[in-house]
Amino acid sequence: MNELNDALRSVAELFHLMEIPYVLMGGIAVRAYGIPRPTYDVDFTAAVSRDRLPELFRRVEERGFAVPEAYQSGWVDRVASFPLVKFRKYLGENSLDIDVFLAESAFQHCVISRGRQEDVENFLVRLVTPEDLVLLKLIASRPRDLADIADVLFVQVQLDAWCTLGAAR
Repeated sequence: MNELNDALRSVAELFHLMEIPYVLMGGIAVRAYGIPRPTYDVDFTAAVSRDRLPELFRRVEERGFAVPEAYQSGWVDRVASFPLVKFRKYLGENSLDIDVFLAESAFQHCVISRGRQEDVENFLVRLVTPEDLVLLKLIASRPRDLADIADVLFVQVQLDAWCTLGAAR
């Protein structure tokens, strides 16, 4: 768990230093808003332009992360229609992935703007809202994502009051 927290802190601090707006999401956000579960990676959405990726990669490498050659050469993956780059921290025989979804849509920029400063694992970080976490999990719609949605809704009972009022009309 310490390796996960250290990676989270290192990347969040780097985003802050580079003035890259971001939010933490994924399994760690599910832990914050739902029923805690194991997670083995750290997921962010970040408003970093593709022309700044070489600088980001250089700086994460300075922090001990490895950037796969494909990403170094300019390739960008896509997951659930969202552009994504990855880097990895090697921990002996194991590794820890950092997934950075590139905010290139209006929706992703709104997700970042609605994020809020929260204490996560004893560290202040920009965290996705529970409402946006549910939306992102719906977009991905893998079995694990659907279970995460159920857990978040179970714990959060009432999400955004405006959404609740709008649904009742």
